[in-house]
Amino acid sequence: MDDRALFTEDRAPLARNRVRALAASKVREVANAGFGLPDVKAFWFGEGDQPTPLFIREAAMAALAEGRTFYTHNQGTAALRAALKIYLERLHRRAFDPAALSITSSGVSALMVTMQALLDPGDQVVAVTPVWPNLVEIPRILGAEVTRVGLKPRDGRWALDLDELLDAITPATRLVLINSPNNPTGWALSAGDRAAVLAHCRRLGVWILTDDVYERVYFGAADGNGVTTAPSFLTLADPDDRVVSTNSFSKAWRMTGWRLGWIVAPPALADDLGKLLEYNTSCAPDFVQAAGVAALEQGEPSVEVLRQEMVAKRDRVLAGLSRLPRVETTIADGGLYAFFRIAGETDSVALAKRFIAEVGLGLAPGAAFGPEGEGWLRWCFATEDVAMDDGLVRLTKYFSQG
Repeated sequence: MDDRALFTEDRAPLARNRVRALAASKVREVANAGFGLPDVKAFWFGEGDQPTPLFIREAAMAALAEGRTFYTHNQGTAALRAALKIYLERLHRRAFDPAALSITSSGVSALMVTMQALLDPGDQVVAVTPVWPNLVEIPRILGAEVTRVGLKPRDGRWALDLDELLDAITPATRLVLINSPNNPTGWALSAGDRAAVLAHCRRLGVWILTDDVYERVYFGAADGNGVTTAPSFLTLADPDDRVVSTNSFSKAWRMTGWRLGWIVAPPALADDLGKLLEYNTSCAPDFVQAAGVAALEQGEPSVEVLRQEMVAKRDRVLAGLSRLPRVETTIADGGLYAFFRIAGETDSVALAKRFIAEVGLGLAPGAAFGPEGEGWLRWCFATEDVAMDDGLVRLTKYFSQG
């Protein structure tokens, strides 16, 4: 008998059902519609248009020149973990055990490894949304179930109903996911709400996992030490609390392409995280970690310059948007994005594609971040002012055609 006769649909060479059911990125869908077209101003991805600061690049080049191209410890070089410990202690005003720190090959890898450590199939996860889609799709990849608690626009800002979130976190909940400052809305969880969430999760034994990639791109006031950072669970939590913070060098140090991140977790989790890092990526490249040391030890002035630039750029793009008819804007507490909507427009993907085709303007559709973002558009304002102003001119032209 021909073996091919035994082939059935059930044995088709396909990925498992949960993976096949994952939604493709709607940001990529829109970007793919614009790639290759002449004269398209692209603001769809979450990165700036300036390269990594030279002193960081030079540190990596020096490490390469020294031949640092070999494997390192699964959880990072001693130098980078030491630099990270000093950085975190300055930022959060408490001691950190080096065993609590793990270096990862990107912030998204930090999220994946942490959730691999914490989630079993069928576990219940609560996420504050809209949010970067990776954050809610990773639990689904692992077989967990996600309940969304939606932020809502209120008085020109996005806001959380704290009671709604606390009600959603029950004894059956395994993990709570919070991205603050938030992509795409720019919302930041207040210190008071953060304390209430931590106390509630402590009582129930629920894990908290935070995506803190934008904590240094925060537009609030500096603390008593002159450091500006978003309110953090790490400042409030005890070392053995069920709190894990994931972070990345991508945004605050302009290092998106370097793929370098970290995890802060209870020390008791360290050995298991190390095993998972071995099975995922083994380790981050040594020369990239050398760049991370330079960023942490020398980069504070650069971080503050970027933060001040983003405040000015946020205000610039919001001022331009507010002059347009039918446009509703919200102000961001942090991050790299303006999130806005146009009255009467309910299909953000179709609208974003029209912008590309008709005026050469590339924005991310709000639907990419979940149903709470449908009808909204995300504009990454981490670009040169001349490019942003050109984008505003193009958007004005779109309205004039209507």
